[in-house]
Amino acid sequence: METGPGRITLWAIEIFVATADEGSISAAARRLGTSPSTVSQQLTNLETAVGSNLLLRNARPVSLTLAGEIFLRRAKAIIAEADLARAELSQGDLSALTRFRLGVIEDFEADVTPRLLSRMSDQLRDCQFLLETGASHSLVDQLEHRELDVIIAADTGERTDWIDVLPILKEFFVGAAPKGVLDMSDDLAAQLAQLPLVQYTKRHYMGRLIDQHLGQHDVQLTHRFELDSYHAILALVSRGVGWTILTPLALQRAIRFAPSLDIFPLPYAPLSRTISVMARKDVLGGIPHDIAGHLKDLLQETIITPATDVHPWMEDRLTLI
Repeated sequence: METGPGRITLWAIEIFVATADEGSISAAARRLGTSPSTVSQQLTNLETAVGSNLLLRNARPVSLTLAGEIFLRRAKAIIAEADLARAELSQGDLSALTRFRLGVIEDFEADVTPRLLSRMSDQLRDCQFLLETGASHSLVDQLEHRELDVIIAADTGERTDWIDVLPILKEFFVGAAPKGVLDMSDDLAAQLAQLPLVQYTKRHYMGRLIDQHLGQHDVQLTHRFELDSYHAILALVSRGVGWTILTPLALQRAIRFAPSLDIFPLPYAPLSRTISVMARKDVLGGIPHDIAGHLKDLLQETIITPATDVHPWMEDRLTLI
Protein backbone atom coordinates (compact mmCIF):
# COMPACT_ATOMS: atom_id res chain seq x y z
CA MET A 1 0.00 0.00 0.00
CA GLU A 2 1.25 3.48 -0.83
CA THR A 3 2.21 5.51 2.23
CA GLY A 4 4.00 8.50 0.68
CA PRO A 5 2.78 12.07 0.11
CA GLY A 6 -0.91 12.31 -0.69
CA ARG A 7 -2.06 9.76 1.93
CA ILE A 8 -2.88 10.53 5.56
CA THR A 9 -1.52 7.78 7.80
CA LEU A 10 -2.16 7.14 11.50
CA TRP A 11 1.60 7.21 12.06
CA ALA A 12 1.82 10.73 10.61
CA ILE A 13 -1.09 11.84 12.80
CA GLU A 14 0.57 10.40 15.92
CA ILE A 15 3.78 12.22 14.99
CA PHE A 16 1.87 15.49 14.46
CA VAL A 17 0.16 15.24 17.87
CA ALA A 18 3.44 14.37 19.61
CA THR A 19 5.19 17.34 17.99
CA ALA A 20 2.35 19.67 18.96
CA ASP A 21 2.46 18.38 22.55
CA GLU A 22 6.24 18.51 22.90
CA GLY A 23 6.91 21.70 20.94
CA SER A 24 9.98 20.10 19.41
CA ILE A 25 10.71 17.66 16.59
CA SER A 26 13.57 16.05 18.52
CA ALA A 27 11.43 15.66 21.65
CA ALA A 28 8.63 14.11 19.58
CA ALA A 29 11.16 11.68 18.10
CA ARG A 30 12.33 10.62 21.57
CA ARG A 31 8.75 10.19 22.75
CA LEU A 32 7.86 7.95 19.81
CA GLY A 33 11.15 6.07 19.62
CA THR A 34 12.05 7.24 16.12
CA SER A 35 14.47 9.69 14.47
CA PRO A 36 14.04 13.46 14.01
CA SER A 37 14.42 13.00 10.25
CA THR A 38 11.51 10.54 10.23
CA VAL A 39 9.38 12.98 12.23
CA SER A 40 10.23 15.81 9.85
CA GLN A 41 9.48 13.73 6.75
CA GLN A 42 6.16 12.46 8.11
CA LEU A 43 5.11 16.00 8.99
CA THR A 44 5.94 17.12 5.46
CA ASN A 45 3.94 14.22 4.03
CA LEU A 46 0.99 15.08 6.26
CA GLU A 47 1.03 18.76 5.34
CA THR A 48 1.17 17.80 1.66
CA ALA A 49 -1.77 15.44 2.11
CA VAL A 50 -3.99 17.99 3.89
CA GLY A 51 -2.86 20.87 1.70
CA SER A 52 -1.94 23.22 4.56
CA ASN A 53 1.01 24.12 6.73
CA LEU A 54 0.23 22.79 10.20
CA LEU A 55 3.32 23.80 12.14
CA LEU A 56 5.72 26.72 12.35
CA ARG A 57 8.82 24.56 12.55
CA ASN A 58 11.32 27.41 12.76
CA ALA A 59 9.67 28.72 15.94
CA ARG A 60 11.11 27.78 19.33
CA PRO A 61 9.16 25.98 20.58
CA VAL A 62 7.50 24.64 17.44
CA SER A 63 4.00 26.13 17.30
CA LEU A 64 0.73 25.45 15.49
CA THR A 65 -0.63 27.46 12.61
CA LEU A 66 -4.36 28.24 12.56
CA ALA A 67 -4.83 25.21 10.30
CA GLY A 68 -2.76 23.18 12.76
CA GLU A 69 -5.00 24.20 15.67
CA ILE A 70 -8.06 23.04 13.73
CA PHE A 71 -6.42 19.80 12.60
CA LEU A 72 -5.13 18.99 16.11
CA ARG A 73 -8.66 18.57 17.46
CA ARG A 74 -9.49 16.12 14.68
CA ALA A 75 -6.14 14.34 15.05
CA LYS A 76 -6.71 13.64 18.75
CA ALA A 77 -10.17 12.30 17.97
CA ILE A 78 -8.69 9.98 15.33
CA ILE A 79 -6.11 8.64 17.80
CA ALA A 80 -8.82 8.12 20.42
CA GLU A 81 -10.87 6.11 17.90
CA ALA A 82 -7.80 4.04 17.01
CA ASP A 83 -7.26 3.31 20.70
CA LEU A 84 -10.90 2.28 21.05
CA ALA A 85 -10.60 -0.06 18.05
CA ARG A 86 -7.49 -1.57 19.61
CA ALA A 87 -9.45 -2.13 22.83
CA GLU A 88 -12.26 -3.89 21.00
CA LEU A 89 -9.80 -6.14 19.20
CA SER A 90 -7.95 -6.98 22.39
CA GLN A 91 -11.18 -7.95 24.13
CA GLY A 92 -11.97 -10.34 21.32
CA ASP A 93 -8.55 -11.91 20.84
CA LEU A 94 -5.53 -11.00 22.95
CA SER A 95 -3.27 -12.95 20.62
CA ALA A 96 -3.89 -10.27 17.96
CA LEU A 97 -1.85 -7.71 19.94
CA THR A 98 1.50 -7.16 18.18
CA ARG A 99 3.19 -4.50 20.35
CA PHE A 100 2.98 -3.86 24.08
CA ARG A 101 4.75 -1.05 25.96
CA LEU A 102 5.05 -1.65 29.71
CA GLY A 103 6.39 0.73 32.35
CA VAL A 104 7.47 -0.66 35.74
CA ILE A 105 8.90 0.94 38.87
CA GLU A 106 12.48 -0.05 39.55
CA ASP A 107 11.45 -1.94 42.71
CA PHE A 108 10.16 -4.79 40.53
CA GLU A 109 12.92 -5.04 37.93
CA ALA A 110 15.09 -7.77 39.49
CA ASP A 111 12.58 -10.49 40.34
CA VAL A 112 8.99 -9.62 39.47
CA THR A 113 9.29 -8.02 36.02
CA PRO A 114 11.12 -10.88 34.23
CA ARG A 115 8.53 -13.37 35.49
CA LEU A 116 5.66 -11.10 34.48
CA LEU A 117 7.06 -10.68 30.97
CA SER A 118 7.54 -14.44 30.69
CA ARG A 119 3.89 -15.02 31.55
CA MET A 120 2.71 -12.34 29.14
CA SER A 121 4.87 -13.69 26.33
CA ASP A 122 3.18 -17.07 26.73
CA GLN A 123 -0.21 -15.40 26.38
CA LEU A 124 0.73 -12.94 23.61
CA ARG A 125 2.92 -15.12 21.42
CA ASP A 126 3.24 -12.76 18.45
CA CYS A 127 3.67 -9.60 20.52
CA GLN A 128 6.78 -7.45 20.72
CA PHE A 129 7.44 -6.09 24.22
CA LEU A 130 9.01 -2.76 25.16
CA LEU A 131 9.95 -2.31 28.82
CA GLU A 132 10.62 1.03 30.53
CA THR A 133 11.73 1.17 34.17
CA GLY A 134 11.76 4.34 36.21
CA ALA A 135 10.23 6.46 38.95
CA SER A 136 6.45 6.53 39.33
CA HIS A 137 5.99 10.16 38.29
CA SER A 138 8.00 9.58 35.11
CA LEU A 139 5.97 6.50 34.18
CA VAL A 140 2.67 8.31 34.74
CA ASP A 141 3.88 11.10 32.47
CA GLN A 142 4.78 8.62 29.73
CA LEU A 143 1.40 6.93 30.06
CA GLU A 144 -0.35 10.27 29.69
CA HIS A 145 1.66 11.04 26.56
CA ARG A 146 0.82 7.63 25.06
CA GLU A 147 4.42 6.48 25.17
CA LEU A 148 3.42 3.47 27.31
CA ASP A 149 0.34 1.23 27.28
CA VAL A 150 0.32 0.05 30.90
CA ILE A 151 2.39 1.04 33.92
CA ILE A 152 2.96 -0.49 37.35
CA ALA A 153 3.71 2.35 39.73
CA ALA A 154 3.04 3.92 43.11
CA ASP A 155 -0.38 5.51 43.25
CA THR A 156 0.21 9.23 43.87
CA GLY A 157 -3.47 9.93 44.53
CA GLU A 158 -3.78 12.23 41.52
CA ARG A 159 -6.92 10.97 39.80
CA THR A 160 -7.84 12.11 36.31
CA ASP A 161 -10.62 11.08 33.97
CA TRP A 162 -8.22 9.42 31.51
CA ILE A 163 -6.75 6.70 33.72
CA ASP A 164 -7.85 3.39 35.24
CA VAL A 165 -6.12 2.46 38.50
CA LEU A 166 -6.09 -1.17 39.70
CA PRO A 167 -4.49 -1.39 43.20
CA ILE A 168 -2.50 -4.57 43.79
CA LEU A 169 -0.27 -4.06 46.85
CA LYS A 170 -0.24 -1.92 50.00
CA GLU A 171 3.04 -1.67 51.86
CA PHE A 172 4.02 0.26 54.97
CA PHE A 173 7.37 2.01 55.25
CA VAL A 174 9.91 0.51 57.64
CA GLY A 175 13.26 1.51 59.08
CA ALA A 176 16.72 0.06 58.41
CA ALA A 177 19.75 0.68 60.63
CA PRO A 178 23.26 -0.80 60.93
CA LYS A 179 23.03 -4.13 62.70
CA GLY A 180 23.38 -3.88 66.47
CA VAL A 181 23.39 -0.08 66.67
CA LEU A 182 19.85 0.19 68.07
CA ASP A 183 18.46 -1.30 71.27
CA MET A 184 15.11 -2.61 70.03
CA SER A 185 13.78 -2.86 73.60
CA ASP A 186 14.34 0.85 74.27
CA ASP A 187 12.82 4.08 72.87
CA LEU A 188 13.51 3.77 69.14
CA ALA A 189 12.37 7.30 68.27
CA ALA A 190 14.84 8.81 70.73
CA GLN A 191 17.69 6.65 69.43
CA LEU A 192 16.94 7.45 65.79
CA ALA A 193 16.93 11.17 66.55
CA GLN A 194 20.62 10.82 67.41
CA LEU A 195 21.51 9.16 64.09
CA PRO A 196 21.72 10.84 60.66
CA LEU A 197 19.04 9.85 58.16
CA VAL A 198 20.25 8.63 54.77
CA GLN A 199 17.37 10.05 52.79
CA TYR A 200 15.70 9.07 49.53
CA THR A 201 15.70 12.00 47.11
CA LYS A 202 12.81 14.46 47.34
CA ARG A 203 12.97 14.85 43.56
CA HIS A 204 10.93 11.63 43.43
CA TYR A 205 7.44 11.00 44.76
CA MET A 206 8.53 8.51 47.43
CA GLY A 207 11.11 10.91 48.87
CA ARG A 208 8.58 13.72 49.02
CA LEU A 209 6.04 11.40 50.64
CA ILE A 210 8.47 10.49 53.43
CA ASP A 211 9.53 14.09 53.96
CA GLN A 212 5.95 15.37 54.11
CA HIS A 213 4.92 12.63 56.52
CA LEU A 214 7.76 13.39 58.92
CA GLY A 215 6.97 17.10 58.75
CA GLN A 216 3.27 16.55 59.42
CA HIS A 217 4.13 14.63 62.59
CA ASP A 218 6.83 17.09 63.68
CA VAL A 219 9.64 14.54 63.41
CA GLN A 220 12.93 16.42 63.07
CA LEU A 221 15.81 14.37 61.69
CA THR A 222 19.24 15.41 60.47
CA HIS A 223 20.53 14.09 57.17
CA ARG A 224 23.77 14.36 55.19
CA PHE A 225 22.93 12.22 52.18
CA GLU A 226 20.01 12.41 49.76
CA LEU A 227 20.23 9.69 47.09
CA ASP A 228 18.00 8.28 44.34
CA SER A 229 19.13 4.66 44.71
CA TYR A 230 18.14 2.38 47.57
CA HIS A 231 21.01 0.12 46.66
CA ALA A 232 23.40 2.99 47.37
CA ILE A 233 21.42 4.04 50.45
CA LEU A 234 21.54 0.59 52.03
CA ALA A 235 25.23 0.27 51.16
CA LEU A 236 25.85 3.41 53.25
CA VAL A 237 23.59 2.25 56.07
CA SER A 238 25.32 -1.14 56.21
CA ARG A 239 28.61 0.74 56.63
CA GLY A 240 27.27 2.55 59.69
CA VAL A 241 26.79 5.97 58.09
CA GLY A 242 23.23 6.33 59.38
CA TRP A 243 19.75 4.84 59.06
CA THR A 244 17.00 5.09 56.45
CA ILE A 245 13.25 4.83 55.81
CA LEU A 246 12.16 2.56 52.96
CA THR A 247 9.52 0.10 51.82
CA PRO A 248 9.77 -3.71 51.91
CA LEU A 249 9.92 -3.66 48.09
CA ALA A 250 12.91 -1.33 48.18
CA LEU A 251 14.57 -3.56 50.75
CA GLN A 252 14.22 -6.56 48.41
CA ARG A 253 16.15 -4.69 45.70
CA ALA A 254 19.27 -4.63 47.89
CA ILE A 255 18.78 -7.88 49.78
CA ARG A 256 22.51 -8.63 49.80
CA PHE A 257 22.92 -6.00 52.52
CA ALA A 258 20.32 -7.68 54.78
CA PRO A 259 22.87 -9.48 57.05
CA SER A 260 24.34 -6.08 57.96
CA LEU A 261 20.99 -4.45 58.79
CA ASP A 262 18.32 -4.38 61.45
CA ILE A 263 14.84 -3.87 59.98
CA PHE A 264 12.11 -2.51 62.26
CA PRO A 265 8.66 -0.87 62.27
CA LEU A 266 8.83 2.92 62.26
CA PRO A 267 8.26 4.32 65.76
CA TYR A 268 6.11 7.12 64.31
CA ALA A 269 2.65 7.37 62.81
CA PRO A 270 2.35 4.66 60.12
CA LEU A 271 3.11 5.59 56.51
CA SER A 272 2.10 3.46 53.53
CA ARG A 273 1.93 3.53 49.76
CA THR A 274 -0.13 1.61 47.22
CA ILE A 275 1.27 -0.01 44.08
CA SER A 276 -1.20 -0.11 41.20
CA VAL A 277 -1.54 -1.20 37.60
CA MET A 278 -2.51 1.87 35.56
CA ALA A 279 -3.73 2.23 31.98
CA ARG A 280 -5.63 4.68 29.84
CA LYS A 281 -9.37 4.09 30.14
CA ASP A 282 -11.13 1.96 27.53
CA VAL A 283 -7.99 1.21 25.49
CA LEU A 284 -6.74 -2.30 26.31
CA GLY A 285 -9.86 -4.08 27.47
CA GLY A 286 -9.10 -6.78 30.05
CA ILE A 287 -5.31 -6.75 29.64
CA PRO A 288 -4.62 -4.47 32.67
CA HIS A 289 -6.81 -6.74 34.83
CA ASP A 290 -4.89 -9.79 33.57
CA ILE A 291 -1.60 -8.09 34.46
CA ALA A 292 -2.91 -7.24 37.94
CA GLY A 293 -3.86 -10.89 38.47
CA HIS A 294 -0.44 -12.14 37.36
CA LEU A 295 1.28 -9.60 39.59
CA LYS A 296 -0.60 -10.60 42.72
CA ASP A 297 0.53 -14.20 42.26
CA LEU A 298 4.12 -13.14 41.63
CA LEU A 299 4.25 -10.65 44.51
CA GLN A 300 2.98 -13.24 46.97
CA GLU A 301 5.63 -15.70 45.80
CA THR A 302 8.67 -13.45 45.35
CA ILE A 303 8.11 -10.59 47.82
CA ILE A 304 5.48 -11.14 50.51
CA THR A 305 6.21 -14.71 51.58
CA PRO A 306 10.04 -14.28 51.73
CA ALA A 307 9.71 -10.96 53.61
CA THR A 308 7.22 -12.20 56.18
CA ASP A 309 9.16 -15.41 56.73
CA VAL A 310 12.14 -13.33 57.87
CA HIS A 311 10.13 -10.55 59.54
CA PRO A 312 6.78 -11.94 60.79
CA TRP A 313 5.76 -8.48 62.04
CA MET A 314 5.48 -7.39 58.39
CA GLU A 315 2.49 -9.66 57.81
CA ASP A 316 -0.04 -6.82 58.25
CA ARG A 317 2.29 -4.24 56.69
CA LEU A 318 2.72 -5.89 53.27
CA THR A 319 -0.61 -7.02 51.84
CA LEU A 320 -2.27 -7.69 48.51
CA ILE A 321 -5.34 -5.61 47.71
